[in-house]
Amino acid sequence: MVFLDSFHTVAEPLVRYFLGIFFLMIGLQFTSRSLGLYARMGYSFINYGERASAGWWHRNIFNVFRGLILAAVVARIFVDIDPWLGVFDSLYYGPVLVTGMVFLMFSFSLVNYLQAFMHDQWRSGVDPKQDRQLLTDGPFSRSRNPVFITVMLGQLGFFLALPSVFSLVCLIAGVTVLVRQARVEEKALAELFGDAYEAYRRRVPRWL
Repeated sequence: MVFLDSFHTVAEPLVRYFLGIFFLMIGLQFTSRSLGLYARMGYSFINYGERASAGWWHRNIFNVFRGLILAAVVARIFVDIDPWLGVFDSLYYGPVLVTGMVFLMFSFSLVNYLQAFMHDQWRSGVDPKQDRQLLTDGPFSRSRNPVFITVMLGQLGFFLALPSVFSLVCLIAGVTVLVRQARVEEKALAELFGDAYEAYRRRVPRWL
């Protein structure tokens, strides 16, 4: 018991600062990478779709929650806002917090690996103008949506690193949006690749 208390004393501020820095750096990395790709290629790799379409709503909802998460994790470095976030005291212990931190780092590494694996075929959202081949090997031979699974793992990690009503709402909203977006993107792929995608869909599960 003494060990757990001591571990929590060290882990709690570590994870608190980690969350603020982690989400700030993710925002900077994603923005700078997108700007660099646009400057190099002359077109955006981020696609919202038509205004008020399902993909457009999914992207904007995701952005709202991303902004709220970033604001919350940075603010709590300087101000005690945990009572406003509805922290679950029964889960707010060192081992749980560190497990969440590990999940976030693992998810971040996997997302970067998968995006690198996709190379210039990577897109955020549906790009109707993209001339691309159907990826069916590597991670995509085991799941049709490995990137979304990995992002969900990160969302679970955020909940564990900050177990609260706020992070639980973010987790539920995030998973819901990703599941719906997966359907939107798979419909677009089916229209683009026809029988080849249907054969792939029958062979490889949507998730695991």
